[in-house]
Amino acid sequence: MPSLTRSPLEPAAVLAAVQAPGLGGTALFIGAVRRGPDDGPVVAIEYSAYDAMAEAEAGRIIAEAGQRWPEARVVLQHRLGRVLTGEAAVLVVAAAPHRAQAFAACRYVIEEVKRRLPVWKKEFYADGTAEWRANDGSREPAGAPRNQPGA
Repeated sequence: MPSLTRSPLEPAAVLAAVQAPGLGGTALFIGAVRRGPDDGPVVAIEYSAYDAMAEAEAGRIIAEAGQRWPEARVVLQHRLGRVLTGEAAVLVVAAAPHRAQAFAACRYVIEEVKRRLPVWKKEFYADGTAEWRANDGSREPAGAPRNQPGA
């Protein structure tokens, strides 16, 4: 199952991919495009990446989780393209013999994705403007004005 997709994320399919008789705990994280008081009037985010580089890094993150929790099965999916507010942009599911392992593996993967995955975000606002954002939520470059409508 590739980590990057331009299609809507399907949690049921990803959950099915990690299920096995000896895995009693499953943790699922879904990150959705949000509009909040600190985010402004976001209507969509466009995610872009150099696919080969991002897939390779996603593979390394999953492999690291496999080394830390060898009994766990972990899947990561990240949307590319335009994702509307409320839609899922990233999904991590981890299944392990026990819940603590599943939670830990799931959290490890999403934290590493936010820190390392080379996926870029451009936020689109209700007023027609757009702005690039870093994975840590800061604007890139800091203090730069928003792009012109339709940018």
